[in-house]
Amino acid sequence: MNRHTTRKTRPSRKLLSCALASCLLLGAAPAFAQSTGATIRGQVMADSAPAGQARVTATNLATGLSRSVQSTASGNYALAGLPPGTYRVDVEAGGASSSQNVTVQVGQTATMNLGVGGVAESGQGGAATTLDAVQVTAQAPIETRTSEIATYITPQQIQALPQGTRNFLAFADTVPGMSFEQNPSNGATKLRGGVQSANNVNVYIDGIGQKNYVTQGGLTGQDSSRGNPFPQLAIGEYKVITSNYKAEYDQISSAAVTAATRSGGNDFSGSFFWDYTNQDWREPRESEKDGVGKTRSSEKQYGAAFGGPIVKDKAHFFVTYEAKEYNAPQDLTPGEGRAAADLPPAWRDQLGAASTPFKEDLYFGKLDWSINDENLVDLSYKRREESDIGNVGGQSARSYGTDAGVDEDRYDLHWQFSNTNWLNDAHLTYEKAFWSMAPANYGNGMVLTDGSSNDGKQIFRIGAGNGGLQDKGQKGWSFQNDTTFFGWEGHTVKAGVKYKQVDLDTTEQQPYNPQFYYDINQGGAVPYFVRFGSPAAGTSGGTVTSKNKQFGLYIQDDWEVTERLTLNLGLRWDYEETPSYLDYATDADVLAALATQDPQDGAAAGQTYAQTLALGGIDINRFISTGNNRKAFKDAIQPRIGFSYDFTGDERHVLFGGIGRSYDRNLFDYLQLELTKATFPTREFKINSPGHACDPAASDCLDWSTQLLDRDYLMSLVDSSQAGREVWMFDNDLKTPYSDQISLGMRNTFALMGHDWNTSATLQHIRYKNGLLIMRGNRRGDGSYYNDAGSPWSGANPPGLGGLILATNGFESKSNALLLSADKPYTAESPWNFNVAYTFTDAKQNIHEKDPVYGWYFPGGGWYDGAWAPRHRLVMSGFTDLPWGMNVSGKLTLASKIKRWDVDGTGGYEHPRSWEPDGNLGFKQFDMSLTKTWDTGTDLKLKVRADVINVFNWTNWGGYGINWNTGVINSWDQYATRTFKLSFGLDW
Repeated sequence: MNRHTTRKTRPSRKLLSCALASCLLLGAAPAFAQSTGATIRGQVMADSAPAGQARVTATNLATGLSRSVQSTASGNYALAGLPPGTYRVDVEAGGASSSQNVTVQVGQTATMNLGVGGVAESGQGGAATTLDAVQVTAQAPIETRTSEIATYITPQQIQALPQGTRNFLAFADTVPGMSFEQNPSNGATKLRGGVQSANNVNVYIDGIGQKNYVTQGGLTGQDSSRGNPFPQLAIGEYKVITSNYKAEYDQISSAAVTAATRSGGNDFSGSFFWDYTNQDWREPRESEKDGVGKTRSSEKQYGAAFGGPIVKDKAHFFVTYEAKEYNAPQDLTPGEGRAAADLPPAWRDQLGAASTPFKEDLYFGKLDWSINDENLVDLSYKRREESDIGNVGGQSARSYGTDAGVDEDRYDLHWQFSNTNWLNDAHLTYEKAFWSMAPANYGNGMVLTDGSSNDGKQIFRIGAGNGGLQDKGQKGWSFQNDTTFFGWEGHTVKAGVKYKQVDLDTTEQQPYNPQFYYDINQGGAVPYFVRFGSPAAGTSGGTVTSKNKQFGLYIQDDWEVTERLTLNLGLRWDYEETPSYLDYATDADVLAALATQDPQDGAAAGQTYAQTLALGGIDINRFISTGNNRKAFKDAIQPRIGFSYDFTGDERHVLFGGIGRSYDRNLFDYLQLELTKATFPTREFKINSPGHACDPAASDCLDWSTQLLDRDYLMSLVDSSQAGREVWMFDNDLKTPYSDQISLGMRNTFALMGHDWNTSATLQHIRYKNGLLIMRGNRRGDGSYYNDAGSPWSGANPPGLGGLILATNGFESKSNALLLSADKPYTAESPWNFNVAYTFTDAKQNIHEKDPVYGWYFPGGGWYDGAWAPRHRLVMSGFTDLPWGMNVSGKLTLASKIKRWDVDGTGGYEHPRSWEPDGNLGFKQFDMSLTKTWDTGTDLKLKVRADVINVFNWTNWGGYGINWNTGVINSWDQYATRTFKLSFGLDW
């Protein structure tokens, strides 16, 4: 391990004092985690007058959980922190009482104005008479009086809508501004909000963020994984907030998903499911036509859940298990517009289609104990295991694949305390989540290129892959406490604190297998270039550990200024220390190289490489670290202000809007590159071969010999120093990325043909700034970056070293969006649902590449339209009950073409150009399902379900390439063809 990663850093005494004081203050007062708990509030009236000191009690009909409060002098009351579900609300005032049932959703604030009256006197000593009268404000199934742009995903949607995977996040696709994507090549899933990447999303399960601190994907385990983050059977319902969330949400700059897990009830219940499909139940992919035949493939998912009482009304349990077994087809296609006949036999023989296996096991268990009306304790545990063969498809053969895995454990001990004016939610958690990868085969990789440069434009890859050995993850504990106070008339004041101590670990030895490059123009018989990795002497050899500390504070006031106007006023502050970054010191050989005279053409006499960089606009002192000159970012102050105005006073026509800032974080997978690239450097040699002559006397040139195919022999050709290594340098003043969000919208509830419809129209602007940008630092002797030969990727390195890579806060995006939705909710009286979600997006980003972290070409060079997002996106979904115990559902997704940017090097000068694929639409798919349920006359119900994905077998492509010389567009990675899936289930 690099010695600079071992020195521990500590928060200042002032910071620790503030943290301790906050914990003591918030621990003394009860708190409330608004993320998942629901609130029932309103006013109690008795004989048309406010009923002060009325007692309002909510009792969960499934679990017996009970909460009581007293109304204020004005008759107002609030019951907060309620798990989603159906409650009986009882009110007692002046000897009269009433009762009403209500269902609340995750994080919802429901308004119920209750009434009791008619205390009749019957002469002397007359007894009071109870009149069971209740008045409930007309209540939409969604919360309308909020400044958040929020949409609820109901249990009925989760159960009814068709889906190709049991990833519960897939239903967020029906929310304007959201897209759930499944990579057609490797099946990996991710959730995106707006034009930001999946990394900027956070998912909260029972109020606890599932953020991935190390790798990509937004939440742990979702970096290039086909797996599900959580068993769907354990998710009751969830809410999606696309922007303008309240101050309690942290480590996020895009969308927030907050979900509540299921609990056991007073009745024993359970369910079992099994679904299956294979190659015989799907239409052939384009690569399987013309007599080729379909590749064997299958998808099998199964699981069970059951729960019930330990002590009725007091303690319950719930457990679930789900599994996925996939064998997915992958299309293998030559790149750069080449045909199969163009390839040498060794590569041609591995073309066609291949299949890749995947296995996942998910476990979840939960115990809850309602000690009394004031105290609720629950303990939950989640376990995730998976293995996956990936990196196959497109230009990578089956032999070139990688073997990836996920191993995750999460524990959450939760205590909730409530009384009349306070409610406290405290969480003590532990997590251990790791993603690993290794080559599926060990040996030598073979990469076929056009021979245009050292690694050329790649056409096809076979042999042992370049995935390398990787093991990356996070482990540690956290304490989180959230407080709400209701005793201030017209105000709901919330405050919270979170402290987290988590170890971030990465091992990255890449490329582990030597990669030999062959020129297709020379027949692909003899390699002309080789690249491989080897550990540097005296280092950890690609391993880094950082003992991070995170601290967050927030306060939020939801102020009912009048009966119609509500203001949401919030302020948040977050802080994180990453010792591996803070304590890193630039190596002496790098400092020496920067101070060495630049030998390049165009460099003035005596000009150092540092002076060359200065001519190119780079102050290298910004990137030279002493181990003491870096400070953790302390300016993550996040004001969040919103409003809602109820025009009619019945929540049917509400104007809302907000403005706020939200900080995310820098992924450790990128930060660690400054260390690991130094400890496991990439070695490169040119090979003196036909068409690629080089001087064997040069240090970077070798004569061809079959001995080079021996990795140990290759290792012996280089010393174990860091000479010639690639140098990665990070800005000393690295900031945390954030987004500024502004919105204005209108929600309406209206009756149409006897049914209530909920509509929303929102204008949204989001500006994302300070995203991490990794770019080339090499400059020519005159300081220039480009000339007719392209960018200075090689030949312009710091003396004695390899390429120079610089990282700073240089990525930005901006988007304007129109979000429209209409929803007819499912009810017992009207058992059908229809939902429409339309998104118009006008977006730009200052990097033309789809993965904006790496700005290899024209970094920060202007704005590029589209930001790799469709301009128009429409999703329509719905379901309905049919006679004879049947249910049918459907989902239609339409999206316009995505503007794509690529580098056109035909003129010798690398520059990005935009283009669009052929066709009228970029994506179109219609899915449907039909379910039949048999009631056996006992508690057991039998279900059979058929899903058809892509009913009309529309062809959709997930990847495109363009040959600028010919203008030919090559498409690959086909999305699902028409696929039939059969499911069987039992409920009891």
